[in-house]
Amino acid sequence: MNTTNRVLEKQLLDSETTYLKPVYSLRDNISLSDPATDVMTDLTKASAQTVNPCALLKEATERMIASNVRLLFVVNQHHHIMGIITSRDVEGERVMNHLSNAGGNRDEIMVRDLMTPQFKVEVLSMEDVRGASVGDIIATLKRMGRQHALVSETDENGRQVIRGVLSTTSIARQTGIEIDTSDVAGGNIANLQSGRS
Repeated sequence: MNTTNRVLEKQLLDSETTYLKPVYSLRDNISLSDPATDVMTDLTKASAQTVNPCALLKEATERMIASNVRLLFVVNQHHHIMGIITSRDVEGERVMNHLSNAGGNRDEIMVRDLMTPQFKVEVLSMEDVRGASVGDIIATLKRMGRQHALVSETDENGRQVIRGVLSTTSIARQTGIEIDTSDVAGGNIANLQSGRS
């Protein structure tokens, strides 16, 4: 069999060329009784947004805006999660507290100065989220006093991995319900799961 392969024509890359990212959208018109997974950003389908702990606060803010997210995973060179930083962290009183304690100015603050460290990050299990409703998630976020909850599962090697993110902003957009998590705070996941407050 005699086949001739043709050589494709090459081109030069244009300046400011970007690359395609996974397109992932959550559906609208969600009700409180719908499955919680309907409002979870699934990281098997959407890319996690990350930042280096030594990045300046300004860079983290710019990344959030460019990615249209309000939470970044703070990761090291091995992609291990060192913590999280949210839009509340970069806009709120945490900045003022840091400046009054450490001095300096806002332009010098690094992500590591304001992030919630890994050992303080609470997560929900994917197993629990699969069995929960959207209303359950809203109640949980309110009790936690948080705008976000990370969802973890165990991978094939027995290691904990983050599977998804639940966000009050996203849930509000999908349900049309305003969600205020600042009115109830101080609860933790262990208490919620056991039914204690």
